[in-house]
Amino acid sequence: MCIFCKIVNKEIPNNTVAENENFLAFHDLYPKAPIHILIIPKKHVDCFQDASPETMAGLTTFAQEVARKVGVDNSGYRLITNNGEDGGQEVKHLHFHMLGGVKMPWDHTHEDNHKSL
Repeated sequence: MCIFCKIVNKEIPNNTVAENENFLAFHDLYPKAPIHILIIPKKHVDCFQDASPETMAGLTTFAQEVARKVGVDNSGYRLITNNGEDGGQEVKHLHFHMLGGVKMPWDHTHEDNHKSL
């Protein structure tokens, strides 16, 4: 069982932001922004590539509710998912990072990265 399934099953505590019967949102333990929330489906889905349209529709509505709840719906936020090993996915359970509370830099495309391509 993956770490996020253990969180869903209440085997591992978390700092819950929002929850419904299908989704859970909680604060990231290692935040990269003033607001850094993980949003997951409660039912295990390995990655975005395996997600059904129904799961994504529900997750969209839930993420919008989370944004309103934490007050970034008007100021803006970044919603990120990593897909697979090359995409940087570390936990094999579909999850989105909601980052906000500050103007987000766009710094992952450094010149050095372009040269290596």
